[in-house]
Amino acid sequence: MNFEVSRPKKSVIVFKIGEKKIDALNSPELKAEFLALCQSGVKFLIVDLSQVEYCDSSGLSALLFCRRRMNENKGEVMLVGVRDKILNLMRIARIDSIFNFSGSVEEALSKIKG
Repeated sequence: MNFEVSRPKKSVIVFKIGEKKIDALNSPELKAEFLALCQSGVKFLIVDLSQVEYCDSSGLSALLFCRRRMNENKGEVMLVGVRDKILNLMRIARIDSIFNFSGSVEEALSKIKG
């Protein structure tokens, strides 16, 4: 799986997914990456989905896994760059209300204090 990790602030990790699809083929690897990031003690995880054009139920499961792990560690997940097609899928699955969204990484960072 292609991704980039950066740490623009001490308490923030930006995880940019460089794949066009999140599906059953790559979601197990994505979950493993999320687990490692969540266990690092970071308070805010910004997941940049701006390059992702397709997401199936396995991909949604990976995002939910990430949110659950961050909540267990008293952290937050923010999704950025979510395309309309994926946002509509999240609405249909009724999980859009449990995530925080921003249009860009910069916008997300401006909302985070610390």
